[in-house]
Parts: sequence; C-alpha cells; structure tokens
Amino acid sequence: MFRCGIAYPRCRWIVPLLLLFAIIFDIIAIAATSGWVEDEGAKSHYASMWDQCRGRNNNWECKSLMENSWAQAVAALMIIGLIILIIAFIVSCVALCCSLNLTLLPVIGIMLIVVVILQFIALIIYPVKFNELIFEGKYNYTWAYGFGWGATILCIGCAILFCCLPRYEDELTGLAKTKYIYSSA
Repeated sequence: MFRCGIAYPRCRWIVPLLLLFAIIFDIIAIAATSGWVEDEGAKSHYASMWDQCRGRNNNWECKSLMENSWAQAVAALMIIGLIILIIAFIVSCVALCCSLNLTLLPVIGIMLIVVVILQFIALIIYPVKFNELIFEGKYNYTWAYGFGWGATILCIGCAILFCCLPRYEDELTGLAKTKYIYSSA
C-alpha cells in the first residue's frame, strides 16, 4: 500500500533550515569580491557591491563605489536585511525547535517581509544606478548578485510559511491524524 501525505512536524526543522540557507546566500552576496556585474566581452571591468575594477590580467585599478550615496544605500539595505534575517532565524529556532511557540511565528513572518522589502529595494537600485554610472557596452550580472536574489526568494517563501503555520497547531505537534493526499488500497 502506498500513501502520500504531508508531515507537518518536519516543518519545525525544515523552515529554520531554509532561513539558514537564506543567511548563507546573503553572506555570499554581500561578501563577494569577484563582482556582481562584469562586462560581457573583454572581461576588463567588474563591480561588486563595494567597488569597481578596470584592467586586465594582474593590472587592476579599483575604485570604491562607497563614494556614491546609492551604493551606500544598497550596502546598508543588504546588511540591515541580513541582520534582521539572522534575528528571525534565531527566533525561529527558539519558536520551532526548542519548544513550539506559535505566537512568535507571525512575528517572524513580518520580520521576513521586512527583509524582503529591504533586499528587493537594494537589488533593484543597484542595477539601475550602476547602469547610469557606467553606460558603455553590455554587462552581465554574476552568480553573487544571483545569490542576493536567491536569499530574497527564500525569505518570501519562508514568510508565507511562517504566516500560515499557526493554523496547523495540532499537525505541528503531531496530535492530529495524518491526512493522506493519496492512498492506494
């Protein structure tokens, strides 16, 4: 006999794990020195969240982007988002892993929505302002910029889960009978 159902008690461990992955993705995006943007053809120009570099081989001339107010705003929004995400992760571990505290779950969901808003704004400002600053040739956004979007998308999904999980208190504690989606007899 084959049965397929949703095991809600596993959410108590999986959702904080997803937040941990979002933290790792954010750290990769913020700390990446290889750049968020690189030119398409000659590979002679790249820019990270912190600076931009021009040159070839081992002769690179780097200039800080932190002289621009938009770059400072992007860095501040990403770092503040990361700090709130770390706090949400710690609170989610306390709320789900140590003991089941359902009153904290909507608070975590709201914190994650704030993270999504901050990082979404930062990830939109960066390409718009970078293209205004440098308007020569074509540029590709690299994996580091993609990790920033990956963390933001994970936070969107986790925010939805944290807002919906309080409705399933009995399922999370394991007191409810398992509802099978599919059962072959």
